[in-house]
Amino acid sequence: MGQALDPITTAVDGIAGRLRAGGRLHYFGAGTSGRLAALDALECPATFGVADDLIVAHMTDEGPAEDDTALGRADAERAHLRSVDAIVGVSASGQTAYVLAALEVARQQGAYTVALVCVPGAELARAVDVAIEIDTGAEVVAGSTRLKAGTAQKLVLNMLSTGVFSALGHVYRGRMVDVSPQNEKLRRRARQTIADLTGAGAPDIERALEEAGGSVKLAILMLQAGLSAEAARIRLTTVGGDLALALEGLER
Repeated sequence: MGQALDPITTAVDGIAGRLRAGGRLHYFGAGTSGRLAALDALECPATFGVADDLIVAHMTDEGPAEDDTALGRADAERAHLRSVDAIVGVSASGQTAYVLAALEVARQQGAYTVALVCVPGAELARAVDVAIEIDTGAEVVAGSTRLKAGTAQKLVLNMLSTGVFSALGHVYRGRMVDVSPQNEKLRRRARQTIADLTGAGAPDIERALEEAGGSVKLAILMLQAGLSAEAARIRLTTVGGDLALALEGLER
């Protein structure tokens, strides 16, 4: 995994740049690779508080569909890919026809393209802006890429999405400051996050959360900088929602 850190970092920077400019992140994969990509996409809204459609996973199951070039092209065309978007093709072999066809459409649209493969030098890795190549070797159960290759892909996908949304300000000092406290577990997490980052007592935390409309990030800024909810909201908007930037020079 260590040899892949540089391309992962490059991919994070490239994807974050596209999302910052108003683009979306699209995953394309088949079989296990597609399901892992879909899982990562599904987990991001709850973890980072981003819109449900900011990351979109396009996948097909094992079988003939993996070899369907026309389907891959059609799915990519239906996604209305734009030059401002970022596309990650996930394929253990790096040869999956569905993914290759989708990435070809992405390149034609001028999108930023990334490949995540487990066979160095694979065709998919040669056809993108950044290739993340993890040589996982032979599987414990021959042919079952849900094991070593799947585990490696899951780790890299986690690194990509976490790196991207940290760069975009959805994480502050290792905390999920954009978490939406929609149930008691998340409300406890929200209160604890605010306490950890501000040192405020329970009454002040509850007041700030209420005035902030449940926004953890806004409550932290209010308590740390002594701002009203409206002033904190304006400050956050000015810096694109980045709490670290919003707090520069303001912490009490």
